Amino acid sequence: MTAVPRDLWRPASGCDDDCLPTAGEVPTVPVARRVLRLVTALGMLLTGIPVVLLLPVLPTRERQALVSGWARATARAFGVRLVVRGRLPRRRALLVANHVSWLDILAVLAVAPTRMVAKREIRSWPVVGLLAAAAGTVFVDRARPLTLPRTVARVADTLRAGRSVAVFPEGTTWCAGNGATDCRPGGGFRPAMFQAAIDTGSPVVPLRLTYCCATTGSTTTAAAFIGADTLLRSVARVVAARELVVSVTIAAALHPARDADRRLLARAAESAVHLVPTAGAVARARLRPVPAVTPAVPAPALPADRELGLAA
Repeated sequence: MTAVPRDLWRPASGCDDDCLPTAGEVPTVPVARRVLRLVTALGMLLTGIPVVLLLPVLPTRERQALVSGWARATARAFGVRLVVRGRLPRRRALLVANHVSWLDILAVLAVAPTRMVAKREIRSWPVVGLLAAAAGTVFVDRARPLTLPRTVARVADTLRAGRSVAVFPEGTTWCAGNGATDCRPGGGFRPAMFQAAIDTGSPVVPLRLTYCCATTGSTTTAAAFIGADTLLRSVARVVAARELVVSVTIAAALHPARDADRRLLARAAESAVHLVPTAGAVARARLRPVPAVTPAVPAPALPADRELGLAA
């Protein structure tokens, strides 16, 4: 695996084409089915235009439902089945997840229609960028690290307003393949956004995203968007895959104290996502229980082990 130097502001994984599935490793659907999925997905992206126009005038509950419904339908168009395990808290929270693919955004929005934290480049993507901006996405300019405190402040303001925020604190995608520990981005979860949760007394909810092929019953990197891979190649693998499933596991919430250390909090969340020990980081992060407070517009609660059929 190619060694990748650590860059605090532009993290990179050690992934390359060797991390992607070889020909015939993942069962595929007929060409006609792939074309149908592409056409349907394109239709859903175009549907995003009226969604963008409607979002600013809708009440919060209806806006969340519309974003969630659009994300679910778009995932369905790509032929992806979504499985959800666990339950979201009924109050606003900072949701943190590992990052494998562009599909991660659809999976998170389908489960929890929150505001996202995303790299600035996404704002220029056709339709998707418009939808992200209209949905209140907080964009991070990784080329200007001095703007990071202002970005954290915007996330904190969103949490204070009763809105949940989702972030991928690894800062980049990686394959998440079995035994691919060398591929994980150096430095682990970036701690900056965790300060917003500490400042606002918001729980941190770790989300674990995994991709598998239901036909073979094994995990797969077919959905990974990594290295020199192009978006077109990644989309082609997704629409070709038979019974691709993305699982979203909602771990127990972490409740930081006002004087918690954001770095240790980030390590605790990373441990919950990747199921690795943190050598006592959870205790040192000064986590505490927070009384449940029902917000004016609660986040949708999902029953445990609920499976949402999103297969095309």
